Amino acid sequence: MKSTLNKTDEVNGTIVIELEKADYQENVDKSLNQFRQRANIPGFRQGKVPKSLIQKLYGKAVKADEINKIVTDEVGNFIRDNKLKILGEPLPDNSDEKLVDLENDEILKFYFDVALTPEFDLPLDKSVELTCHKVLLEENLLDEQMDAYKKNYGTYLSVEDEAKDTDLIKGTLTELSDSEDKDNLQVIENAILMPSYIKDEEIKSSFTGSKAGDKVVFNPKKAYDNNEAEIASLLQTTKDKVKNIDSDFSLEIKEVTRYQEAEMNQELFDRVLGEGVVTTEEEFRTRIKSELEKQFKPNADHLFIHEARDIIVEKMKEVKFPDEFLKRWLLETGENRTSEQVEDDYPKILEDLKFHIAKQKIAEENNISVEFADIEALAAEVAKAQFAQYGMTNLPADVLQNYTKSMLEKEETVQNLYDKATEDKIIDWLKENVTVIEKEISSKEFNDLMNERTRLQEEN
Repeated sequence: MKSTLNKTDEVNGTIVIELEKADYQENVDKSLNQFRQRANIPGFRQGKVPKSLIQKLYGKAVKADEINKIVTDEVGNFIRDNKLKILGEPLPDNSDEKLVDLENDEILKFYFDVALTPEFDLPLDKSVELTCHKVLLEENLLDEQMDAYKKNYGTYLSVEDEAKDTDLIKGTLTELSDSEDKDNLQVIENAILMPSYIKDEEIKSSFTGSKAGDKVVFNPKKAYDNNEAEIASLLQTTKDKVKNIDSDFSLEIKEVTRYQEAEMNQELFDRVLGEGVVTTEEEFRTRIKSELEKQFKPNADHLFIHEARDIIVEKMKEVKFPDEFLKRWLLETGENRTSEQVEDDYPKILEDLKFHIAKQKIAEENNISVEFADIEALAAEVAKAQFAQYGMTNLPADVLQNYTKSMLEKEETVQNLYDKATEDKIIDWLKENVTVIEKEISSKEFNDLMNERTRLQEEN
């Protein structure tokens, strides 16, 4: 077997695979023998079918299949062994003059067109200026976050006051009946309701202003406008068991509890950030502000790398690419893609390709690599950020570890994390090697900037 690369120019070439009979005949004979062992043909015992009949029935198909396997493997091996940097995938040359006659050609020649990654210089030094946005959180947004923590970490406390519609009223709920059958009447010892959820205004008002020791008689069906789910919740049963309940109930109020926001004290600091991390309100505000501003970093890096992308693509404007091959490859591998669509989409695809190989070049020339430890660390950061969006900044270590582990069990997630980790390292390299212009910006202005970029991307 002989394999060669014939370059037509610096970015186009053809891999030629030459096979002689000795390269494939052993594999063909082995496969035909396996067919013979398995063949179930009338008139012959299994495994005793004549070789000549097996050859006649399956010879051509088996030969074609084995040759295809050998050629496919050899193309991949040739690319790997010769460290060829190709774009897309090899495409077979099926022109008439390159067709192979498996039965009559003594030497079988197979031709595969390939696109070669262009060689180019990419000067990225201090002469290149890139903007890095530093997002500053407005004080009113920080105040809103402080209020949110006080609300989220508050608790219900017993009060002696008259009940408000947002209080929780607890007591014993007893079914009432005028009939003599009192054996099956329901009694819910620890019933709980909040007046604000009651639909009927008259019944709602009978609870508003009540207090411990009072008894309120009402009809749950009327109170909740026949909503079976809410009635079932009150009666601590299932929806199917409340369909025929139309009795009045008496609630003997045992306790009224009111939600009290958490105080801005050490207990709140510890619950949000962990025990002893901060000890004063000023330290708490500073730490939370810093954590919230960190949440803007991924988007700030997104703007940074996209500005770098624009500059890199411009620097590669004169770099020659195998355009015709790439269009052919897009057409042949794209499901339901037309020639017109390829022509329309190609300029944008080419820009993406330029940036992709530029990142590869930066990584290779500067020994930038991603280890699994990097992926694990990034997964933990992503998990923390996801929980932080809901104000959950002090997760137990085992919860975070288990969530991160579940992320890393998904192959697609791992690949996305690998790509992100690689890009993060390239961003770090760029920040060290180009001139970075730091621009302070409010979170509102930054969000407006991100929304505008998203709009422009959607339009394009």
